[in-house]
Amino acid sequence: MIVPATNLRPKGSSTGRTLFRSLILALLFGAVAWCVYVAQQISEVANQDEAQQADAIAVFGAAEYRGHPSPTFHFRLDHAVDLYRMKIAPIVITLGGGSDKDSGNTEGAVGRDYLLAHGIPFSDIIAETRSTDTEQQVRRLAAIARENNLRHIVVVSDGTHLFRIRELCRDAGLDVYTSPRATVGHISSYDLAMRYVHEIVSYTALKLHMDIGWPRRWLAGEEEL
Repeated sequence: MIVPATNLRPKGSSTGRTLFRSLILALLFGAVAWCVYVAQQISEVANQDEAQQADAIAVFGAAEYRGHPSPTFHFRLDHAVDLYRMKIAPIVITLGGGSDKDSGNTEGAVGRDYLLAHGIPFSDIIAETRSTDTEQQVRRLAAIARENNLRHIVVVSDGTHLFRIRELCRDAGLDVYTSPRATVGHISSYDLAMRYVHEIVSYTALKLHMDIGWPRRWLAGEEEL
C-alpha cells in the first residue's frame, strides 16, 4: 500500500511552525498593548496642567533660527512668562544647546534673551546651553537643581513631550509639575499621530536602554527634541 505523501510530513515541523506563529502573535499583541498604554499616559499628562508654587520653571528647548526662537519654542517661552508673572516660581531656566549649524547660537541663550525682552530680570534666569536632546536637558536640569537647591520645578514643553520629560525627571530624582504650553492653531491628525509615534518610540527606547537617535530625530522633525 502506498502511503500518501501528505502523511510523510514530520509532525515536529508542524508543531514548530505553530509555536513560532504563536510566539509572533504574542509579541505583536504585547507590542500593541504597550503602545496603547504609553499613548494613554502621554494623553493623560498632555491634558492636565499641574502648575503650582515651585522653586523654578524649566523651559525645554526646541529649535532656534538665527538667534530667534522657533514657533514651538516661542510658545513654550510665552507660557513660562505667563507662569512667572503669576508668581508660580521666582526663577526661569531655559534649556538647550546648539549645533555647528547654529552659528554660535544656543536654545538656552535664545530663550534667555526672549525672557529678558519680556521683562524677566537677568538675575531670575538661568540659561543652560550645552544639552543636545531631552535626556541631556534633564541631566543638566538635575545638576542646576542641586547647585541652586531647587526642590520643586514646573517643567514646560509641548503636551505630548511632557510624559517622557516627567519620567526622565523622576529617574533623575527631580520633583516636577508638568505644564503644557498652549496649542495654537490647528494640528492635523497626521501631525498629532506623528508626535505620539515619536514619543512612544523615544520612551520605549529609553526603557530598553537603546540608542536610536536618527529615527527619533526624523520623527521629531526640526523643532521638537
